Amino acid sequence: MRFDPKRNYEKSRKKAGYIPLKDATQKDYDRIGFMSGLEVHQQLLTKEKLFCHCPAGVYNDHDDYDAELIRHMRPTLSELGEYDGTALMEFKTRKQIIYRLKNQSACTYEVDDTPPFPMNREALEIALEISLLSKLNIVGEVHITRKQYLDGSIPTGFQRTAILGVEGEIELPYKKIRLIQLSIEEDSCREISDIGHTRVYKTDRLGMPLIETVTYPDCMNPYEVKDTCDYIRFLNRSTGKVRTGMGAGRQDVNVSCRGGSRVEIKGVAHTKWIPRLTHNEAFRQWSLLLMRDMLKERIKNTKKWMMKPVELEKRILKGVKLPGHAEKLMAVNLPDFRGALSWFTQPGKMFADEIAGRLKVIACIEHPNMFHSEEFEPSVSEKQWKEIRELLDAGENDAQVIITGPAEDIPTAIETVEERCQMALEGIPNETRKSFEDGTTVFERVLPGADRMYPDTDSAPIPLDDDYIEKLKKNLPGDIIDNYKKLKEWDIPEDTYTYIFSKDHFGLISRIIKELGIDPKFVGTFFGHTLKSVENKACCADDFKYSILYHMFAFLKKEKLDFDLAEKMLPVLMQNAKMDFESILNSLKFKRVSAEIILEQIPVLNEKFGNNHKNGNEISRKNWVMGQLRGVAIGNMNLTELSKKI
Repeated sequence: MRFDPKRNYEKSRKKAGYIPLKDATQKDYDRIGFMSGLEVHQQLLTKEKLFCHCPAGVYNDHDDYDAELIRHMRPTLSELGEYDGTALMEFKTRKQIIYRLKNQSACTYEVDDTPPFPMNREALEIALEISLLSKLNIVGEVHITRKQYLDGSIPTGFQRTAILGVEGEIELPYKKIRLIQLSIEEDSCREISDIGHTRVYKTDRLGMPLIETVTYPDCMNPYEVKDTCDYIRFLNRSTGKVRTGMGAGRQDVNVSCRGGSRVEIKGVAHTKWIPRLTHNEAFRQWSLLLMRDMLKERIKNTKKWMMKPVELEKRILKGVKLPGHAEKLMAVNLPDFRGALSWFTQPGKMFADEIAGRLKVIACIEHPNMFHSEEFEPSVSEKQWKEIRELLDAGENDAQVIITGPAEDIPTAIETVEERCQMALEGIPNETRKSFEDGTTVFERVLPGADRMYPDTDSAPIPLDDDYIEKLKKNLPGDIIDNYKKLKEWDIPEDTYTYIFSKDHFGLISRIIKELGIDPKFVGTFFGHTLKSVENKACCADDFKYSILYHMFAFLKKEKLDFDLAEKMLPVLMQNAKMDFESILNSLKFKRVSAEIILEQIPVLNEKFGNNHKNGNEISRKNWVMGQLRGVAIGNMNLTELSKKI
């Protein structure tokens, strides 16, 4: 029977029990042993960078730079005399790293030409406050260490980092999540491009103060992971001392399933991506474990498994569209791997994509970098595959791959293919994966270990006195969980909570409610629905500050105007922050009319409706009269009260 890759893909998908996120229940996650934790990164709102006096938060365009620097990274031994696996992998890629420098935002420290300045005390204090809010045990002395990064994201080849607190917890509405630690560290460069053996970065973000909050793997389903991440982000923002906006907060998500390994999904930009990413990753691992079991039934001695590569003449692939970089072609036989290449891993992805992803990262061969014998839409004809199988002396249960690329990269490519197939026989490799909006991931690098850490001999320890820590405790904002409970007590709709906490509006809402005596539900809904909606539609003036909303409500109260008028004033106010409130009302053509005059019109309008709508019912009458009076009533009397009077 002829092998059908599509049928095999669907069969393996069904065997893994994969279902879309929307259809999954806790039972599904318990079945595969879903487990996840987080590393949440947050830039701190400081004037200067962490270890130098360059301004923080000054950014530039990709092509706006004053100088370029070229580096080649090499691994160094750890304190224990061992090399880190990630460092060795990056060294194998033979990358040339280009840095684009802007004088305004980079200095000689950034490019490792001078030692670090003392740690930014403003940043340290903010990080300690967040550590205390996270119920962490603060260290007695801050020790700065170096963490190797050979991907080029930091010109020195290492990141300076320090642990500030350990063993804390946060309280979600339905469970507690344990925290391992919180560290302060310098941010990395921003990547511009990564093509072939050349990777380009810019250094505007480099060295900015950043904290990393690390949780235990206490999340048992994808939505718990998102809730935990949101909580940590809200906690950070509640201080008012962290940066917001694109890239200011990023998270790495660690995921595993029963029998799997810790896989880190790197740099997830939006928390809304988290549920689908973690769902797909857990099932990817589960499916790969089933594939391993299938292969081990065929391959009795996995330690002796070897593949067979043979160089191909281009004439054999006559008629096949080859990529421009295809200087050399290598056919590789994968003994007993039939059915593995088209094995389901993620929606729209198969095991062959795992290999192709590593060829792109490690061998630096751009896509398309391979053909294989289980493609859904074959590029190579069956006749050509038959000739290739004869060259490889392939068996019936074997699979085949053709590697294409520059001649100098082919040896690394062959090694990479064999390494990934051997990993498939063992289980799930520890690795870092890059995330995409559709919920899929791709290999990024080998997961780093403890061997990349060593002390920073350029920086002295920083003692933390008990009196200093006690002083910081006195000025902390309230706990997010307490604020959450307060919103519930005020009967504010739950669909407003995420916006309120993400924008750190709780304090302002609380002040308006307590000082102006306005209905809590109205205020919360105004912020969580009206303000959010207007913000999404209208351009906001640069000088608009949310605090002006307090003064708007105070003005309405003083003038004895109904608070519903705030909804009409808001768009004008957001675009003209310096415009006084009376002028805003004039621009809206608002006229003060007493409630008595408005109510006097009801009998007249009732009669008019009766004359013009002979078949109208009571609901139609009420709605019509309300519609006639609504415009003049807004701001002059409560609309609910008007509805009752009608």
